[in-house]
Amino acid sequence: MIDREVSRRRFVGGGAGILGVVTLGSVLSAAPAVAVPKAGREWREDSTANGWRVLTEADAEEYRVEGSGLAIRLAAGDAAVLLLHVARRFHYEIDALRTGDLHGHSTSRLVNHPFESNHLSGTAINIRPHAYPLGVSGGLYPAELVVIRDILAELGGTVAWGGDFTTPKESHFEIALAPTHPKVKGVARTIRGWNGNPGKGAGATDAFAPARRSRAGAFEQRRPVLQ
Repeated sequence: MIDREVSRRRFVGGGAGILGVVTLGSVLSAAPAVAVPKAGREWREDSTANGWRVLTEADAEEYRVEGSGLAIRLAAGDAAVLLLHVARRFHYEIDALRTGDLHGHSTSRLVNHPFESNHLSGTAINIRPHAYPLGVSGGLYPAELVVIRDILAELGGTVAWGGDFTTPKESHFEIALAPTHPKVKGVARTIRGWNGNPGKGAGATDAFAPARRSRAGAFEQRRPVLQ
């Protein structure tokens, strides 16, 4: 877990010098950029912006987020596997999730931006939406961004982050591909394998390892501009 000032894990491991520099840089940086979001409007489609089917409350399923004591409602199957992986890694590597931090499926059709409709299909989560609201960027420390970038690279484009969107929302993570896309099933299968093997997956990852940082950087360079 990353402390808001310095990563204790990296400090103990001997990497405090690098992380201390990037964290200090975030303190000295300019205030977050702010954009004014559009007023809420009703989403009338049967599918959400990412192409997944709108779900009723009964259609979504509740899942426990390992290690946090929290639960979240999501679309069953591969979408839940991918999004729960994001939530677990945030909890273990950035900061512990607390009551009210996590939002998944929603039945409210009022959205401020089309990508927020993905909550209607249970294929998006918000992590601390009050801390990282729509239209605001620059809310995460550089060390936290290292972890986010590693998660996105690990998921191979199946999940997109709202911090990369034209209208940003750094609390937002969504399934980025259609439900029939083979990569969704393939990456979810890999994560299921990790979940069944102690020492792999969430809680057993060093996002700061040079090879992983190199992979994450290369993945970020290739990603498309989103929404």
